[in-house]
Amino acid sequence: MKERSFPASKLLAFEKHLAGKHILVTGHTGFTGSWVCKWLHAIGAEVTGLALEPETDPSLFGALGLGQDLRSEIGDIRDYDRVHEVFAASRPEAVIHLAAQPLVRRSYREVVPTFATNVMGTAHVLEAARLTRSVRAVVCITTDKVYQNQEWPWPYRENDRLGGKDPYSASKAAAEMVIQSYTHSFGKDVDHALPIATARGGNIIGGGDWSEDRLVPDFARALKHKTTLTLRYPDAIRPWQHVLALAQGYLMLLAGLLVDPERYARTWNLGPHDPRPYSVREVLELLSQTWDRPVLEYMHNPLPEAGTLMLDSSLARNVLGWTTPWDTAQVVSETGAWYREFYANPRSAEDITSDQLQRWRQALAKVHA
Repeated sequence: MKERSFPASKLLAFEKHLAGKHILVTGHTGFTGSWVCKWLHAIGAEVTGLALEPETDPSLFGALGLGQDLRSEIGDIRDYDRVHEVFAASRPEAVIHLAAQPLVRRSYREVVPTFATNVMGTAHVLEAARLTRSVRAVVCITTDKVYQNQEWPWPYRENDRLGGKDPYSASKAAAEMVIQSYTHSFGKDVDHALPIATARGGNIIGGGDWSEDRLVPDFARALKHKTTLTLRYPDAIRPWQHVLALAQGYLMLLAGLLVDPERYARTWNLGPHDPRPYSVREVLELLSQTWDRPVLEYMHNPLPEAGTLMLDSSLARNVLGWTTPWDTAQVVSETGAWYREFYANPRSAEDITSDQLQRWRQALAKVHA
């Protein structure tokens, strides 16, 4: 079994500002939330999670046994009384708001629940944070899809116009309006300032995602169950990056807010550093090299989604110091290896995840050396 925590002498600079802090993570039972909580626990943070029960079986949260490493509160962020109850009882110093309905195709089927979760849920979290005097920093996670997509061949910057054609994108753009309102209304409140950073993360992959309608989970399920993999937009360009890249960005922003809120309380793009864009088809080819090739079919008349979507993350690189040590080819290779090893031995999930987190940190330390 790999070591589950890191000694203080080996913590990265931003980790030292979070070690020992009490941090509340919404959406902790999800894919990204589980990786974030795994990292926080490993550096000695005290974590409380608020989320629904894991939606999939298996789930990364269950496979890692995270329920034993943190205080897990089950609740729906659409229920303000429950959100406020968890904040009041746990009294966190900092908050990472990840809970969301994150699936584009589901948003067409569940329009009102998507808006209720992503818009009002965000308002509930921020209001509870505002009324909890222990809270000193909040990082809100939205998405690269908040931009009014013009199908431009160049990346979007933080000051480009927001919008959304599908319910998911529109709900996340609307959530940003809620965040802006709290930032301007309460960000510098003399009684209890609430510094908020917003992270617009690009498309992520990594081990432990079993969500519907996502390329890598669908790829793994097709190989595991010997079924056909259905592709919707094989030539769509997406900003592929490992989930650890975004987890790292979120933690760096949280640490930054605790140290210098005026500098970091703003909106940040977190997209891949790899200058070469990759299509869905190309990533599928890379995945097939790590494991095997599933049988493919193509969906006719799929629901509309963005064709090209890229982020300009120069602000995060130059001001936050956010760099990621793995290029796209390695990200895909590590992701394919995670699933291959998991399905060979499901009990290995904790070891695989700890090993990848440790190697990511070691590579990051070399970049910053």
